[in-house]
Amino acid sequence: CRLNQARFVRAWRGGWGGGRATVSGEAPRREKPPWRVLFFGTDHFSAEILRALQAARDNKIVDHLEVVTLPPSHSKVLPVKKYAEQLQLPIHIWPDVGAWENFDVGVVASFGRLLSEDLIQKFPYGMLNVHPSYLPRWRGPAPIIHTVLHGDTVTGVTVMQIRPKRFDVGPIIKQEEFAVPPRCSARELEPLLSKEGANMLIAVLQNLPESLSKKKEQPKEGVTHAPKITIAMSCVQWEEQTAEQILRIHRALGAMMPLKTLWMGSSVKLLDFEEEMIPNFTGTYEKPLEGWVGVKTIIHKKKLTATDFYNGYLHSWSQNNSLTVLKNCRFQTFKVTTAKKEAKNFKALSALQI
Repeated sequence: CRLNQARFVRAWRGGWGGGRATVSGEAPRREKPPWRVLFFGTDHFSAEILRALQAARDNKIVDHLEVVTLPPSHSKVLPVKKYAEQLQLPIHIWPDVGAWENFDVGVVASFGRLLSEDLIQKFPYGMLNVHPSYLPRWRGPAPIIHTVLHGDTVTGVTVMQIRPKRFDVGPIIKQEEFAVPPRCSARELEPLLSKEGANMLIAVLQNLPESLSKKKEQPKEGVTHAPKITIAMSCVQWEEQTAEQILRIHRALGAMMPLKTLWMGSSVKLLDFEEEMIPNFTGTYEKPLEGWVGVKTIIHKKKLTATDFYNGYLHSWSQNNSLTVLKNCRFQTFKVTTAKKEAKNFKALSALQI
């Protein structure tokens, strides 16, 4: 008994902070690549990280690779699970994580679940997270969406060490800034950041002990949060939002859910926008708090071009009503209370919420 206790104490003293000790019966802790990696992910962003880890097996950076993902939502197969099946990798459905003693490090990307201290400490080198923002800006599940929504011109990617029971507060291991292309949508920005994050992660894994030794705590200043998106965020507030703000909402959310407005008391979805006022524009312009918004395609009972909507609804309505009530023919704010009633019909899986 004393001999076993002495072995445990020596292993604990030799272990790297943040991970667990190597105890009798487990594979010895590795000091250099190739690493045994347990990957946690769900969406398209994390699928790109998984792709990089798989490629790193050819470069002898990763040895063994298994995947933990979430149960399917609304009968849709998550991108990470689909890709892992193509690679014929072992897959575990959360909260099952398989045989944790077979791994050196955990890697997380867009997993969306708080991880316990007990789980983190099962890995000799702890758990790493690839987060698509320049932390501490945009902590939370939807950093890419909030980057676009708030008009950030610069964002970034952070490889950080996970701390238990809180999202995105751990020390920074590697961090790079990334310029946001003009008028870039969240859907367009996501693959750019995922490739950047994948390259950064592999660079960290190439010399993991040294990378971890250089970690630094996040600054206390500049903390912002990126909460999950809601139906209410897609409701256009014509009296309160400028044209630029409305276009940002479309760039941020349009790939997941169309913007919503009201016309004559009926719900209308706005699909495509024109960024600038142009001659011979075949659509309809709407005036918000400041500027003009050009709409090209809508859904009102069925999908219509803005020209068809004007000819079929707006023009005929204006011909039969006096000028004094024409303002009623304008798009109107879709109230949040109305959006809540429609929330139960929202089934889109957020591929951009990280």
